[in-house]
Amino acid sequence: MIAAMKSRDDQLRLDALRMIKTALKKHEVDSMKPLDEPTELQILNMLVKQRHEAADMFRKGNRPELADKEEAELKIIESYMPSSPTDAEMDSAVAAALAETGSTSIKQMGVVMKAAQAKLAGKRVDGKALSERVRSKLT
Repeated sequence: MIAAMKSRDDQLRLDALRMIKTALKKHEVDSMKPLDEPTELQILNMLVKQRHEAADMFRKGNRPELADKEEAELKIIESYMPSSPTDAEMDSAVAAALAETGSTSIKQMGVVMKAAQAKLAGKRVDGKALSERVRSKLT
């Protein structure tokens, strides 16, 4: 943040970093305990989701300049998060979770999802995409 403040030419980056710091500090104050890494990632995921939704709404409202700003903030936030798993990594995690749990029914999807997310720990997993992959394998 200090480097962004000193450079004076990257106001968007400075604003995004301030927003991240504020969100983390707010959660820390509200919960009255120090943040750990999984909680920090959860907060960053929430910010990413907010930026996606805001950009979509601005595009629907015919405000492309605001949507571009939201997407630029989104890229800055994502640069501080772990990488997303590749398609092959997701497929192998789902296959391993299915083999581990022995599930074959869509009713057991929750168990498979939990196991697959455990296999992908440390990666930024999109729950919706993972859910679609598990659902396609179970039906």
